[in-house]
Amino acid sequence: MRIAACCLRLSAMLLLAAQLVSCTALRVVTHETDVNPVNAPAGAYRLDPHHWSVGFDVEHLGYARFVMRFNRVRATLDAVPSAPEKSRVTASIEAASIDTNVPELDRLIAGPDMLDAARHPEIRFESRSIRRTGARTGEMTGDLTIGGRTRPVTLAITFNGSAPNPLTGEDVLGFSAEGRLDRSAWGLNAWWPAVGNELRVRIEAEFVKPHILPG
Repeated sequence: MRIAACCLRLSAMLLLAAQLVSCTALRVVTHETDVNPVNAPAGAYRLDPHHWSVGFDVEHLGYARFVMRFNRVRATLDAVPSAPEKSRVTASIEAASIDTNVPELDRLIAGPDMLDAARHPEIRFESRSIRRTGARTGEMTGDLTIGGRTRPVTLAITFNGSAPNPLTGEDVLGFSAEGRLDRSAWGLNAWWPAVGNELRVRIEAEFVKPHILPG
């Protein structure tokens, strides 16, 4: 009898687990986002640590544009969809996390001739204004600090969509952004003209609004 009872309980648990997996899979494959930014939930968001990319490319010896990225970034978003000009973004990048896929080059770029990460470990961005330019697009202007120098930059942004995450239920907002920067404006002049001055920046970001636990 005990064996039979244990078998029944195990079967019930396995059936429940199978149903949960099936429901989760269904939520994932039927997942859709709302592409109207006005409908996005307002509130304080943080960058999803697993779903983002901050990359850029620069001309190399006239042959091609060399692609790099940063591997450690933190960011917050105070979203006000009904009045996007009131929304604010802050981001912090670890300068030493530069990744060119060439370890020796990583050390050179992070070194004193370029980012000088030992003395200036943080690259920081703070938005100052956001202006809608279309149904899903806008311009974000802010202050970018590299190596202790702060200069204004403007990024073209695209709202990709919002929806609760089908796995966690947390509200998620997705954005793309791109811009062009002149590295010499921050005193990053090393290796010119072999390495071009214009940086083309590309950002992909998912922002998550964490659940607020009661009590």
